Amino acid sequence: MSAKSHQISGEETLFELTVTKASFLKALSHCQGVVERRNTVPILGNILLEAHGSNLTVSATDLEIAYVETLSAQIQASGSTTVSAHLLFDIIRKLPDGADIELQMTEGGGALTLRSGRSNYTFACLPAIDFPLMTTENLPCTFKIHAAELSRLIDKTRFSMSTEETRYYLNGIFFHPTTDGFLRAIATDGLRLAQAQRELPPEASAMPSVIIGRKTIHEIRKLIDETPEEITISLSENQIRFAVGPSILISRLIEGKFPEYEKVIPLENDIILEIDAKAFAEAVDRISLMSTDKLRPVKIRIEGTTMTLSAHGNDTGRAVEEMEVSYTGEPLEFGFNARFILDVAQQITSQKLEFRLGVDDQPILAKDATDDSALYVLMPMRI
Repeated sequence: MSAKSHQISGEETLFELTVTKASFLKALSHCQGVVERRNTVPILGNILLEAHGSNLTVSATDLEIAYVETLSAQIQASGSTTVSAHLLFDIIRKLPDGADIELQMTEGGGALTLRSGRSNYTFACLPAIDFPLMTTENLPCTFKIHAAELSRLIDKTRFSMSTEETRYYLNGIFFHPTTDGFLRAIATDGLRLAQAQRELPPEASAMPSVIIGRKTIHEIRKLIDETPEEITISLSENQIRFAVGPSILISRLIEGKFPEYEKVIPLENDIILEIDAKAFAEAVDRISLMSTDKLRPVKIRIEGTTMTLSAHGNDTGRAVEEMEVSYTGEPLEFGFNARFILDVAQQITSQKLEFRLGVDDQPILAKDATDDSALYVLMPMRI
């Protein structure tokens, strides 16, 4: 990048611009989830600011994920520098709304001056040349997906992602094209599984099967909330790139083989239980407060059209609630992790939640009674 230099107070200005608080704060907020607050490498705690032409480009990385956003600015002198991501964000967000932000760095490049109204701050800087740029490799598959569709695939599955480091390949969402023409998203932590799908975009028919890490999932989900438009996705077997308006998120993909999840989906369960989703979730939430076990187990017994839910704690007591259900099978009793039930219930958009039950300790299939594009598998508990 060439610098457009001029003289101010006898010093050569290497970087000077004016940007609105609103646009700058928005870009900085997107960087916060990428930059880790604790870094053993100081430059990774900084963001890269690049002024050129009529644009300011803001970049952040943790070496696994990179975020880049370009915004309009009045550039008086082109240049680049790096500054603390969290400190700059914390100060900018506390400035008055509607403020203009002036940034300037003069010869030496060791400090960045910020002026806004009567406020004046000086930040220590690190050289832009030391900032680790995340290069984009050849990404042979590119397709577009509407923001609402991508957010749906993520929201229907991300609560089942694992946090267990030993099985790192479960710490994300598995995306792959199916042979019957769907783009499918799968997440599991070994105790539950969530699956959602939508029609496969034609350009994605040759996409590789990939695991997108949980941090990348969280960051792209935040960006999706800010756009009603299509998102362009480019990917290879090792890297993925999301283009969301003026924002670009690049991430490495999780290496490893995702389990053969189809084998744990109990598609032959033929005992059907149908229940009011909202009332069921509220009852589970109430009675689970009585449980002192960290798994918050809830016991469920079904007989005829009556479901009895119960929970107890050694030091708290016992809770019991009854509900009317639609059920024609033999009396049945099983246990659930209350948190798992509530996570599934939150995904049900119609009135009815449908459980498809097997016998003994077989996995239980749950779904929205009016939506076949998503399903959930829960392992019952012995209580």
